Amino acid sequence: MTDLSEFVRELPKAELHVHVEGTLEPETMFELARRNRVPLPYTSPAEVRRAYRFSKLQDFLDLYYAGQQVLRTEEDFFALADAYLRRVQADGVRRVEMFFDPQAHTGRGVPLGAVMAGLQRAVDAAAERSLSVGLILCFLRHLSEREAFETLEAAEPFRDRILGVGLDSSEAGHPPARFKRVFEAARELGLRLVAHAGEEGPPEYVWQALDVLGVERVDHGNRALEDAALVERLRRDRIPLTVCPLSNLELGVVPDLAAHPLKRMLELGLLATVNSDDPAYFGGYLAENYLRTAAALDLSPEDLRTLARNSLQASFAPPAEGETA
Repeated sequence: MTDLSEFVRELPKAELHVHVEGTLEPETMFELARRNRVPLPYTSPAEVRRAYRFSKLQDFLDLYYAGQQVLRTEEDFFALADAYLRRVQADGVRRVEMFFDPQAHTGRGVPLGAVMAGLQRAVDAAAERSLSVGLILCFLRHLSEREAFETLEAAEPFRDRILGVGLDSSEAGHPPARFKRVFEAARELGLRLVAHAGEEGPPEYVWQALDVLGVERVDHGNRALEDAALVERLRRDRIPLTVCPLSNLELGVVPDLAAHPLKRMLELGLLATVNSDDPAYFGGYLAENYLRTAAALDLSPEDLRTLARNSLQASFAPPAEGETA
């Protein structure tokens, strides 16, 4: 495992599915709570970790949004993003495309300018260390399309700092097609398009993400394997899937890692990638996702090279950064 750990960390790779708010470690949560005088329903970081027992996505989201209450200032967002970016760079990552959820912050009175300023400082600091980072603004799908439009409009002054838009939060009962017009507006602004689909939602949600929203990448996509025609579409068009193994395990999407569909995706010729999703909550950052999944699925070094290569090919990085593993 030591040799494999070194091998994984030396692979040039990208992380394309990580929520910066999901990198909030319990110790940081308590530190920011003290600094911002935000009461927490826990007495210690250890008690927070004991709460990380999820039977479904909504269980996680309830805790995830509660934890975000401690994020109040530009400095908070900088500290959060900077800590993650330094950690993932140590895992051998060359490119990060990082999600953030403006509505989770502006809805409680935090100015979007503070969010953007803090994240951009972390992006700039990463660039000085030769880590390339893009920011993807996500709309919360449990809120309305009108609210998504308001968020997109509010973000226009920061257009030069935003790589793309995505769609996240509670999937069940919130089909992608509801957000067709706001994704069209984002495309007209020159933003790249991605969306969560096929984690808890059915294959139809993946079809909608592709054909209604026009996404270039599908976040998760596990349940696409239930539809042979959809698998062929993803394979033929080389649509990337940003797969999150430890997240899938912790949220009950798979009963154990040995049952994870990642190896099957590779066998089917899909452009699958490995990512950490919300690593502070799901027990592992990017290298840990590679290592534990490799052990569970008996992935070969060539499989791991393929996954790393896929991640770089699937990124929206400028061509000059498109090195392969």
